[in-house]
Amino acid sequence: MLEVRDIQKTYQDQPLLKGISFSVSQGETVGLLGPSGSGKSTLLRIIAGLEEAASGQILWDGKDISTVPTYKRSFGLMFQDYALFPHRNVRENVAFGLKMQNLPSQEIEARVNRALAQVNLSRFGERKVTGLSGGEQQRVALARALAPRPKLLMLDEPLGALDRSLREQLIEELHELLHEIGIPAIYVTHDQDEAFAMADRLLLLHNGKIVQEGTPKEIYRNPESEWVAKFLGLSNLVKGKVEKMKPFLVKTELGDFQIQCSRDLIKQGAKVTLLLKPVSASPMKNVKPKNCLQGKVTDSLFRGTGYLVRVLADHRSKFEFLLDKPYQKGESIILQIDPEEVLCLC
Repeated sequence: MLEVRDIQKTYQDQPLLKGISFSVSQGETVGLLGPSGSGKSTLLRIIAGLEEAASGQILWDGKDISTVPTYKRSFGLMFQDYALFPHRNVRENVAFGLKMQNLPSQEIEARVNRALAQVNLSRFGERKVTGLSGGEQQRVALARALAPRPKLLMLDEPLGALDRSLREQLIEELHELLHEIGIPAIYVTHDQDEAFAMADRLLLLHNGKIVQEGTPKEIYRNPESEWVAKFLGLSNLVKGKVEKMKPFLVKTELGDFQIQCSRDLIKQGAKVTLLLKPVSASPMKNVKPKNCLQGKVTDSLFRGTGYLVRVLADHRSKFEFLLDKPYQKGESIILQIDPEEVLCLC
């Protein structure tokens, strides 16, 4: 339904968005994930019509709407601070946009009732928003965005002001609601856990570009660059040089790693970075010539299904692996690395 084509934008004479292109299908929730300053919110404002792009197009159902005013796009936008009117009650806040459209009072009442029911606030209509909890205010803001029946719903860090326990509860509710309503949505966040839980498809923004896109599962299992791996918290990185192609062998300061690699662009002699996934290691008693890591345990943390064991190798390289039992701090450890759980990053 939505198509974004080659959007360019500068800020203080510096490029902020460098040719952003993507689409959103009917009923799909697309997550825009990236660090602060990567241009996520600016991109959302351009789609909403609140800012102009330096170049590029915004299309809806195949028609260019780049010059269409914000109020005529019929898109819903929910901000992090909710932007509720403190002097109005819940019902008046939800009805505000509908009154601006000069809809009949009966239709306004019906839409407000439906929107409040969708967010489980039917009994809160007459309450002042200033007396509501953070989670309840978030629901009011969402109801206000849903009441005009937008063609597209855009959410800019909607849970950023809430504590983690409440955020986790609302993530589940919001994910279920978006799929129940069935309208396309764009969800902006810098929190990877939030993005993974909410999005059907993710776009990772870095330095004004989409550096990787795919389902949350695809991106987490196969980050395409060192930056993506680090951003996702996958820090088991080892630099090395391709020694052989068949079998694929990488020589590093920590030893040789023989792995599977399907990247056609990588040639013999190339400098690469290996990502050892947290699930890649198995404790061993003896050192082996390949795919072996030695070090000392610096910490063991219980993680529900196992233990996150932190290892210091070669006195300076830090790694984290998920193992089925804890190890004592300072204990020497030998780990066999599964070649199928190692990625070769350019």
